[in-house]
Amino acid sequence: MIVRALLLMMIVTLPAAAQTTRQALKGDSVAVYNLVGELRLEPGSESDVMVEIRRGGADAAKLEVQTGPLRGRETLRIIYPDDVIVLPDWGRGSSTSLRVRDDGTFGGWDGHGHRGFHEGREVRITGRGRSGLEAFADVRVLVPAGKNVAVYLGVGKAFVTNVDGVIRVQVASADVSAERTRGTLRIESGSGNVDLRDAAGDVSLGTGSGDVTATAVWGTRLRMETGSGNVTLTDGKAGELRIETGSGDVRATGAEGDDLSFETGSGNVDVALTATFRSVRIETGSGDVTLKVPPAAGAEVALDTGSGDIDLGGLTLQVRRIEHDHVTGTLGDGRGRLSVETGSGNVRLVKI
Repeated sequence: MIVRALLLMMIVTLPAAAQTTRQALKGDSVAVYNLVGELRLEPGSESDVMVEIRRGGADAAKLEVQTGPLRGRETLRIIYPDDVIVLPDWGRGSSTSLRVRDDGTFGGWDGHGHRGFHEGREVRITGRGRSGLEAFADVRVLVPAGKNVAVYLGVGKAFVTNVDGVIRVQVASADVSAERTRGTLRIESGSGNVDLRDAAGDVSLGTGSGDVTATAVWGTRLRMETGSGNVTLTDGKAGELRIETGSGDVRATGAEGDDLSFETGSGNVDVALTATFRSVRIETGSGDVTLKVPPAAGAEVALDTGSGDIDLGGLTLQVRRIEHDHVTGTLGDGRGRLSVETGSGNVRLVKI
């Protein structure tokens, strides 16, 4: 019995000849790793997380699937036995590189917000015209409600639909689309667009380069971030709401929360609030700011522009200090805090 138990705990390598496989991952916390292909997370009806893998490409038979516990959770890893992976349909000029550990894992979170894309051997994923392993794997992950699931993808596309649990999606270079999610959702792309529709819970969306869009999101926290790209929020409500882009426009329509922050290094900020707030902070290094507030809004207000005009848009403000580029005063009952700053651009406040 002891020998049998030990054998069951060992990493299982599925036959490379099988082009389609199905694997159960037991436990409440699991992780799936795949370098190339399409990734789908969908609701599952069984007690375990089920993973369906369809391998393709001229060298599909060389891919292996390994499972076993790693770093405190059950994992499934698709092993690519080459340092160069070729995707003929990706395009000749396309290429991305990432580091892969010997066990087939890459990326990952360490519990402190740090990413692990700097460990392991370098693997390059490229388009047609170069020699290498021509193979990919499309993966479908069926998630029972309440599970903790982390998925990692190098290059391809990712879709998350109608799942409920603690879901983490990390991709190196891929667009990610999600809809109808509940629970905790964290999406992070090194390069690609992130789009979320209809979500409730603790939500964090980020990409190094690309647009981030969210519609109909409610929860305790909502964070949207991109290094370079636009951020758009429509109908978002959260106790803590943070939107940030290094370079791009920020647009939030129907936003509501206690503590709200909107920031861009270079770009315009256009925000429409639907309810009173505890604090609002808006900042852009270079761009115009337009803020629409409800009639009942009350706050201590500070407006600054390094180079531009300030327009109160008919709001009744008890002014303490007014200059061309700086205004402070009290709006309504003054219970909240409102700070707007632009290095170069106009500031405009409007009552909805």
